[in-house]
Amino acid sequence: MKVHEKIRFMRESKEWSQEEMAAKLNMSVSGYSKIERGETKPHIPKLIQIAEVLETDVVELVDSGKNYIHISRNNNNIIGSSTELAFENKNLQIIISHRDETIEYLKQEIGYLKEMLVLCKTPRS
Repeated sequence: MKVHEKIRFMRESKEWSQEEMAAKLNMSVSGYSKIERGETKPHIPKLIQIAEVLETDVVELVDSGKNYIHISRNNNNIIGSSTELAFENKNLQIIISHRDETIEYLKQEIGYLKEMLVLCKTPRS
C-alpha cells in the first residue's frame, strides 16, 4: 500500500472527513486531498504531523508495505504491521481463552443454583 493510500485508509478508519483531517493539519482541503490522491508527496515534517494526527508511527506510515497488512470488512478496520497484528492476535487469543473459562465457570454456577432451587422447593418432613 502506498503512503497516500495508507493515509486515506487510516483517516477513513477514524471516520474523519478530508475537511476534518485538513483542519487538524492546518491545511487547505484541496492541499490535503492532493496528498491522499498521491498528487503531492508530503515532506518529512508534514509526514510526521500526519502520523501524529493519525496516532501512528511515521515509520509505519511510510513502510514499503511488504510487511504491512490491512483488512476492511463492513467498517471493521484492521491496519498495522505484521508484528503488531501478531501481537494483537495473541492478545485476542488470551481474551477468548479467558472468556471461554468464564463461560464454563458460569455454566457450573447455573447448575449449582438449579440444584439449590430444587432443594428449596422440596417439602421438608
